[in-house]
Amino acid sequence: MQTTKQTQNDLDMALKKAGAFFAFSDGQFDEQKKEGVKYVNLGSGLVVPKENAREIIKNIEKIYQNEIKKDIENNGLNNIILRELKNNECYYTGDITNAVDALEAYGVTFDDVDMVFKNKIR
Repeated sequence: MQTTKQTQNDLDMALKKAGAFFAFSDGQFDEQKKEGVKYVNLGSGLVVPKENAREIIKNIEKIYQNEIKKDIENNGLNNIILRELKNNECYYTGDITNAVDALEAYGVTFDDVDMVFKNKIR
């Protein structure tokens, strides 16, 4: 998925509202943490106050689902599949697995990707 500026702004605002931040070392965590707040690590360096963890997960999911919906409306599903086939160099490798994995959130099946792949190389 190609993240738009609006989506990035929405994510930044959601993180700020929840008191979440990214920390990839103890030093980064110590610089940003607030005293008396219990934090949880949501993975990939995302740290959030424990009481806001569920809320930020829901908000991030909602933002990404909205981005997927806009992507499909603006580009069409077949063009998105083709984009991922190219991004994952599937025409060089002959293997569409990475594109299928990249499109999982779009509800695209292996057969959907395979059909676009085969039609493009004919």
